[in-house]
Amino acid sequence: MKCEFVFLLYIFCDFDERVKDECGKIDLYDIRYSVTFAFRIKNSMMETGLTYTSTVVVSKENVAATMGSGDLNVFATPAMVALMENAAMSAVADELPEGSTTVGAMMNTTHIKPSAVGDTVSATAVLKEVEGRKLTFEVRAQDSKGVIGEGTHVRYIVDKEKFMSKLS
Repeated sequence: MKCEFVFLLYIFCDFDERVKDECGKIDLYDIRYSVTFAFRIKNSMMETGLTYTSTVVVSKENVAATMGSGDLNVFATPAMVALMENAAMSAVADELPEGSTTVGAMMNTTHIKPSAVGDTVSATAVLKEVEGRKLTFEVRAQDSKGVIGEGTHVRYIVDKEKFMSKLS
């Protein structure tokens, strides 16, 4: 415990000087909060390979004509992307530190084929890379006829309270 305190104190001092130089003022509570959160993330031991599949039935609510992304009654690209994001979010949800969540930051995807109303679409996300708070997923969607979309999705681990405070 004593070792941890010295380590954190050292970080506060180092970070403290950098904040002073760039901003001219310090909010010690924010510094302590940031360091503690970073320490929790580092120790959460998130491993690659985590997988989750989310499923939805194509309905009037998630077709292109209703969502405004097109004028056909086929599974909408925004609905496919949301399903992929949900799978990625769910893949790591149980591994996050308390008070944390993930937020989507980048989606690079291709919608390959249409899916008809009544068909079931499943999106699978596999965690491929962990770089600190940055999580990179391989995502793929398929219906009863095969793959309909695939891509890469990046999410970041954030502290819920601190993230939401940025809205004010």
